[in-house]
Amino acid sequence: MMSSERQITMEEVAKHNKQDDCWLVIGNDKTGGPKVYDVTKYLDDHPGGAEVLLDVAGQDADEFFEDIGHSKDARDELANHLVGVLKLDEAEIQRRAEAAKAAAEKGAGGMNLVVVLVAILAIVAAYYKTQM
Repeated sequence: MMSSERQITMEEVAKHNKQDDCWLVIGNDKTGGPKVYDVTKYLDDHPGGAEVLLDVAGQDADEFFEDIGHSKDARDELANHLVGVLKLDEAEIQRRAEAAKAAAEKGAGGMNLVVVLVAILAIVAAYYKTQM
């Protein structure tokens, strides 16, 4: 992170949550860190519609942005709206760590379900084979 970049707290980002003042946080450790973007002037041009952006206005929208699978062109466009970097104070680091842990547990829970379903299917298949 360059020291010349403006550091913005999540508290400040949260104030920009309206159609005429819309900021988002997008980015994570894998993409160069969380950055703050002012997308107010882009709302009408967003291919998914303004409402999609307004739903996450003033918030960390990284998970939503990454889940959609935006193109390189979309990422290039986003760079045009950069305001600064998210200031990672101790509270924000803790919040992000908890969110990452919750996401990992959520993902692991789905994997456990798959394992259980596969095991049940294997037992059912074995049972039917012994009955024939």
